[in-house]
Amino acid sequence: MDINRLQQQMGFLLEIDKLKNILRQTYITNGSRQENDAEHSWHLAMMALTLEEYANEKNINLLHVIKMLLIHDLVEIDAGDTFAYDEKGHEDKQEREEEAANRIFSILPDDQAEGLYSLWREFEDRETPEARFAAALDRLHPMLLNHQAKGLTWKKFDIRKEQVLSRNKTIAEGSEDLWEYAQAVIEDAVENGYLR
Repeated sequence: MDINRLQQQMGFLLEIDKLKNILRQTYITNGSRQENDAEHSWHLAMMALTLEEYANEKNINLLHVIKMLLIHDLVEIDAGDTFAYDEKGHEDKQEREEEAANRIFSILPDDQAEGLYSLWREFEDRETPEARFAAALDRLHPMLLNHQAKGLTWKKFDIRKEQVLSRNKTIAEGSEDLWEYAQAVIEDAVENGYLR
C-alpha cells in the first residue's frame, strides 16, 4: 500500500464533505429548507439510474453519467453556487469554477486528479451523449423541486415562465422526452400560480 497516495485520497474525501455546506437556492420538496449541493448531486445520480431509458442516445454509459453527476458541483466548494437566473453571477462563473477545479482535484494523486478534472470538463462542455444527458438532468432537477415546493424559489426571485423555458431548453439536447415532460411541468406551474 502506498500510504502517501491513500493520505491524498483521504484528504480529498474529507475536503469534499464541505459540499454539504453549500446551499442552493432551490428548496427541498416540502419547502422546509434549502437543498445543499451534496443532496442535489445524490438526487441527480438517482435520476440517472431511474431515467436512463429517456436519454436521446441509447446505450449511453450510465456509470460515466453518474460519475459526472457526483463530481460536477464539487467546484462550488470554492466557487459557490451560482443561481441559475443570476446574470451578474454568471459573468465570472467559468473563471471561478476553473480555479476551484484546479485546487480541489489537485488534492488527489495526479492520475485521479486528471481523471476527475476531465469528467468535470466533459460535463461543462456537453459534447458527449453522456454529458448532454447529465446536463439535462441537472436542469430538470431544480425545476421539479420548485414545482413540488409550489414555486418558492421562482416566487422569491420573481422568475417568469419565459426565463425558465429559455434556461432549460437545453434539456432537449440530452432527452427530448424529458424536455417534453419539463414543458408540461412549467405549464402546470403557471396554471397553479407557482410561476408567472
